[in-house]
Amino acid sequence: MAVNEQNTFVPGFKIQVSGVTIYYEFYEHENPDAKVVVLVHGFLSSTISFRKLLPYLTKHYVVIALDLPGFGQSEKSTTFIYRLCNYGQLIIDFLDKLTIKDAILIGHSMGGQISMHAAKKAPARIGKLILLGCCSYVKKASHPLIVCSYLPLFTWGMRSWIQKKDVKKNLAAVLHDPSLVTQELIDGYKKPISEAAFIDSLIRLLRHREGDMTSQELKEISQPVLMIWGKEDKVMPVKTGYRLKKDLPNAELIVYEKCGHLLMEEKPDEISNEIIRFIEAEME
Repeated sequence: MAVNEQNTFVPGFKIQVSGVTIYYEFYEHENPDAKVVVLVHGFLSSTISFRKLLPYLTKHYVVIALDLPGFGQSEKSTTFIYRLCNYGQLIIDFLDKLTIKDAILIGHSMGGQISMHAAKKAPARIGKLILLGCCSYVKKASHPLIVCSYLPLFTWGMRSWIQKKDVKKNLAAVLHDPSLVTQELIDGYKKPISEAAFIDSLIRLLRHREGDMTSQELKEISQPVLMIWGKEDKVMPVKTGYRLKKDLPNAELIVYEKCGHLLMEEKPDEISNEIIRFIEAEME
């Protein structure tokens, strides 16, 4: 068990999945037939990104939030190949470890792309997808950049870049309303990226990460998909959402005004209502 900044207990655990130690939070439900919802965070993030959705979702479902390898409290592995498709397979392997047969995935940003990989790999296991400001159509890093990443000075430069990053300023940039940036939020995002091993994981991700799914690959995802976007998203512009909707065969898109990339912080009530509505409608 873990304790957060508010001194409340978080049901946190660690488990070995495919040779990597994964941190996850497991929120049980009194209904033995409750659906299982798995939360998959994005780049430079962790389970903290879903903190405002948890009070809503845990009322209705079994909820699991995990830190991906290289992020949060999970292992900064030097053996894991940091490809999106491998992250997707890890989600399936994680469900196997917990003996969960069916799940609904909610992915934010890069976590959305990873969730689509998992859904594509195991369509019988992942019945529904909810994508929040989903990272899409991002290409693989250029060959010269990948070559440079092997130079000793590159690691030093990356570490300096991370250390100089103003977490408060960066959080304000992904929110439409910067007043929502609290000290609790800053601390929650700053702690994991301050670890020395995090830099090595970030560089490995740069080297290994393949490009996002192509339009043809996206057309092979048949599950019902709910996409939610912030109209003022500067990280993944809303035009990406409209393009993604065209490529996914069975998707709906909801766009919120006055909302940025970290939409879970800005519109938790509205987003939760839409998520629950979407899940229940598909269950009928």
